[in-house]
Formats: sequence, structure tokens, C-alpha cells
Amino acid sequence: MTARLAVYTTIYPGVEAYLRDWHRSLLGQSDQDFSLWIGLDRLPAEAAMRALGADPGATWVEAAPGDTPARLRERALERIVESCDGVVLVDSDDLLHPSRIAGAREALRSSDLTACALRLVDHAGLDLGHILTLPPAMSPETLLPRHNVFGFSNSAFRTAALRECLPIPSTVLLVDWFLATRAWLRGDKLGFDRAIRMDYRQHDANMTQVRPPFSGSQVTRDTARVLDHLREVLASLPAGALRGRLVELERMAADVEVFHRRTVLDPARLERYVQALEALPFVPLWWSSVAHPELRHMWIH
Repeated sequence: MTARLAVYTTIYPGVEAYLRDWHRSLLGQSDQDFSLWIGLDRLPAEAAMRALGADPGATWVEAAPGDTPARLRERALERIVESCDGVVLVDSDDLLHPSRIAGAREALRSSDLTACALRLVDHAGLDLGHILTLPPAMSPETLLPRHNVFGFSNSAFRTAALRECLPIPSTVLLVDWFLATRAWLRGDKLGFDRAIRMDYRQHDANMTQVRPPFSGSQVTRDTARVLDHLREVLASLPAGALRGRLVELERMAADVEVFHRRTVLDPARLERYVQALEALPFVPLWWSSVAHPELRHMWIH
């Protein structure tokens, strides 16, 4: 199923300082039987190779004029699904542990979409003491669609399943969550490897913050992004979406709309919500700051 494996990443302005370490971690993989694909977002291949310190032997996919980040990723993935059996997704500012590719290959034997745990590190690569992983006794199917653990740093797809999750609307901002939600809606087999196989850098360019301290401005920004994500998914449902999961997604969207209206738009309520959020046991998950289920009483009543 994964005999022909691709590794895909995107390189963009601002990531150059991390590329040599990223490339070194790729060269250190125990499984080297893969083809490397790199999307170039507003950065030419020559500049990318200078930052990498070498020619990585990649298939380069350059953004066309007017391409959004989503369109570039779709352009690359459309080519990968036609030539490979599986694709491992990694961020070019993160670090692969030596078993990352081998672990993904093994996980794809039994899953259409899989992800591994990530260790949170700072911009210099120093351990922050937190692991982004699936909570105990929880499956990916029960975590989605409210939260996400399938990032473009730690995921891998069988291309047969990924093909059915395409296309990606050009306006999508959270491409990783969009594709994972479509796979979940279709009933694809989701897996999660609790072994830590990536270091995930925390810095200002991250799409969201997963660890405290939280702030009202962050919750406001994240809520707007989650609402946009939900509207994008609901506006372009995949073929074969399961009715029960669609109803669950619609209920979540309605809940986040109420959270936005009653909490985010009310400064006093938002301040109380952030205080309550920080008092909860810390569980690092993407988008857990938005309409946290354990605090639902704060905007429903």
C-alpha cells in the first residue's frame, strides 16, 4: 500500500533559518525510500537551496501567480496522488525524529490517515516540556471534528484516500484540519501513533497557540478561524459524507456560533472564559481554546 512513498513540505519566506536543521533531520531518517516534494510559496528554488545548504533532490512545485497557500498545496498534492501510494506531511520549520518516515509507512498499512505525537520545542529547538498527542482513552474519530491532531507536520495519507478529500478551496486557511475533517466525514480509517516522532516549533508564525498563557485576543482570533474553517467544510462536503457525522459537524458549528456571539463578543464574559480555560488541566490540542466542551455551561446558560 505504501511502496511508493512521498514526503511533502512547503518552503516560504521566514522559514529559511530552520531549513538546514530540517534537511539534516530528513537525511537522518532510518527509512530513505521516499521521493521528496517541496512546494515553493513566494520563494524560488535557488533561494531555498541556499537556505538548505544543498540541493535536496526534490520535485519542486512552484506557486503560480495568484496562488493562495491552499492552492499551492493542492497543486502539489494533486500531482503526488497520481504518482505515489502514500504521502508523509512535514513542516519545514520542524524536526523529524529518525523514525518519522518508517513510523508513517508502518501506520499507513492499517490507516487511510494517520498522525504521530509531537514534542513542543521553542524557536531554538529547546524542549518546552509538553507533548501534543491524543488524550488517553480517546480515538481520532471522537476528537474530530471539534479539535485537530492531524497537522501538516505530523500526518500521513494513503493517496487513494487523499484523492477523495481533494480539491481544496483556494480560500481555505486551515488546510490540514480541512482535509482531516473531510476524511473523518467520509468514514476513512483514522489512526494515531502515540510515539513522538516530530519536534514541533512554537513561534509567532504558528497558526494557533496550543499552550498557556491564553488571552482574549487569541481566543477571538482563533474563534474567527474556526468559524471560517467550519463554513468552508460545510460549503464543500466530500462525496460519501456520513449523515451522522455531518449532523455532528453541524451541531458543532452551531455551538461555536453561539460561543462567538455570547462569549467572544462580550468582553466581560470573554475574560471569565479565559480565566476558566487556564484553570483547566492543560491538554495540548490544536484549537482547544475555542468553545472548550468542559466550559460549555458558560455560553449556553
